[in-house]
Amino acid sequence: MKKLVCLILLFLFALAPAWSQVPEPMNKRFRLKGSVKAKESSKPISGVDVSTNSGAYTITNALGEFNIVAAAGDVLIVQSPDFETVRYTIKDDEDIAVLVEGYDGDDKFMGVLKSGSSTSKHKMYLDSALFYKRTDIEKSIDFITQSIAQLGKRGNSAELARSLTALGEVYQYHKQYDLAITSFVDALKANKTIRTALLLGRVYILNGNYDAAEAEFLPLLKIRSMVPYQKVALYEGLGDVYKGQGNIEQSVAYYEEGLKIAKKNQIAPKMADLNSQIADAYAKDNKNIEAEGFYKNSLELASRQAPKRSIQEKEKVADYYNQANRYPEEIQMRKNSLNELKKLSEQKVARAASTSRPDSITTQQINYKIANAYIAQDKLDEAIPYLERSIVEANVDNDLIVRKDATRKLSEVYKYKGEFSKALETYKEYASVVDTLYARKEQELSQAARFNFELSSKQNRIAGLEQERELSQSKYDLALTQQELFQNSNKMQRYVIYSLIIGLILMALAAFFFYRNNKQQKISNNLLALKSLRSQMNPHFIFNALNSVNNYIAKSDERSANRYLSEFSTLMRSVLENSEEDFIPMTKELELLELYVKLEHSRFPEKFDYQINIAEHVDVASFQIPPMLLQPYIENSIWHGLRYKDEKGFLHVDITQKDKDTLKIVIKDNGIGRKKSAALKTKNQKKQKSKGMGNIKKRVAILNDMYKDKVDVYIADLESDGTGTQVTFTLKKD
Repeated sequence: MKKLVCLILLFLFALAPAWSQVPEPMNKRFRLKGSVKAKESSKPISGVDVSTNSGAYTITNALGEFNIVAAAGDVLIVQSPDFETVRYTIKDDEDIAVLVEGYDGDDKFMGVLKSGSSTSKHKMYLDSALFYKRTDIEKSIDFITQSIAQLGKRGNSAELARSLTALGEVYQYHKQYDLAITSFVDALKANKTIRTALLLGRVYILNGNYDAAEAEFLPLLKIRSMVPYQKVALYEGLGDVYKGQGNIEQSVAYYEEGLKIAKKNQIAPKMADLNSQIADAYAKDNKNIEAEGFYKNSLELASRQAPKRSIQEKEKVADYYNQANRYPEEIQMRKNSLNELKKLSEQKVARAASTSRPDSITTQQINYKIANAYIAQDKLDEAIPYLERSIVEANVDNDLIVRKDATRKLSEVYKYKGEFSKALETYKEYASVVDTLYARKEQELSQAARFNFELSSKQNRIAGLEQERELSQSKYDLALTQQELFQNSNKMQRYVIYSLIIGLILMALAAFFFYRNNKQQKISNNLLALKSLRSQMNPHFIFNALNSVNNYIAKSDERSANRYLSEFSTLMRSVLENSEEDFIPMTKELELLELYVKLEHSRFPEKFDYQINIAEHVDVASFQIPPMLLQPYIENSIWHGLRYKDEKGFLHVDITQKDKDTLKIVIKDNGIGRKKSAALKTKNQKKQKSKGMGNIKKRVAILNDMYKDKVDVYIADLESDGTGTQVTFTLKKD
């Protein structure tokens, strides 16, 4: 018994590899749940294409989640224009979390939003629109309209741009290129993004407007922040542009640049696409050797992807063989496609499941094309079975267009073979299909008219929402502009006021500095004048003193001359020491004055006596006086008043204090007086004015100008008969 159990286990173990090779459709299928998030921020990414190599397809919702039918061993493909394609081999039904590195796309969902908020509703409606994009255009547009309505009159520009971009994608998928262009242009006006610009350039190409596509793509070459997938799409788009314009060399150059980036970043789908595009360009330029090389690469790369992509590439290469009249190779390629297509659970592949789409690939189409290849070689018998299968499969799928073409072609084949009865019977079937097709076309035209009306209504509603938003935004912008103008006006007024104040301050400062400079200049001039006057007085005094010495020498009075010179030198030393000063202490001036009077008295002892009286409580030391100010007046009293008097005269110098800040100095003599003295002057003396007195007047005027009336001088006759002279000085403190 134990041996039997062991043999059974051994048998089962041997069959395990064979069971593992059961075709994928036979594997147990299950619902696989997962999510797509940014690795760095853990933010969910919505609108991502999620598919399997067995043909299942879905997109992620607003929370980045997806739910797809799959089986163990299937390859899960996560694709988006905003990041590199991710592939994962499914092992079991456990949830999958796809983390995308470096994701910073425009459409990322900013966290989980509160339920019921306008932003979350906008996102949900947009996700629903993308979900129905391929299957129901009306629903998709309705959801986009509702997503725009949720934004309000002044919605977020980026969110509005996403809605308009989604609308453009819907129109593009259903070949409404003009409407798609309008939507993409409006989206770019609301918010410029690389993704929308690439989509607009692509739809320009699909619409045959290559110049507009070129103008849209070229500025994007300067942008350095594009992710690799976007760079590849840009170079592919430029390649398509120049291929459409007939510039094959430049077209291939851009394709190859995109291929380099795709290889570097392992973007497998684009590697296959670009090899195929380069092959197309070379084929268009009749460079068949180069074209076949790149077609070979594209077939190999496409075989590593989903089966539908491999079939698409095989059919493309088969079309190339057909154009080159290489019918055996075309037939073999299409038979391979047919075998792969039959392995899939779905009969239709490519970009949509609808049989009405002209870009879908079906078994009836492939059979019809194989039959045409046989007919081109006059192999009518080999063509008939393929035409018959094409008619049957088209009938099953209700594909009237292929059924019509295949039926007509079969009738022609029977006619060429001379089987006229079969040709007639088949032609009747063809006529019946044509009638049915006409009836359907009329129905489709009616439906198309209704659809176009509904589409126009939906588009008008979207345009109305956009115009309402733009009007509201314009009003808001106008209010902001008015506010800015008001603020700018206030700023300008403040600037003007500040400028005037600053100008006035500058003018005041300029006036102040000008006044100060003038004042300083005036003081400098006054000081220079004082210095000049002092320099003139010193020689004058020295000249008069030397005359006195000369007088002693003339009298041969050597002793008196020596004594006089000794005292004179003492006086001169003090005078010269004080010659640079504007003011000296009153005590020093009195010392000099007393020394001078003593010298003059020694010359004229018989002519006058003198007395210098200082009143009690006079604070002489607290006053200052210009040097040599009193000496000229005393000199005049002696030389012009007392010297000519017949009897001996008297000189009084009285110093009193009027108040604490004012000192009074009175010089009196009882000489002959000013009038008689003037009469005694010689003619030569009358011609020459007294330099000493003239200089004194100038000095007093300058000092009073500089020091605000510091010195006052008043001269008067002492007696009523004109004899005697009294000079009164009033000296103020600083």
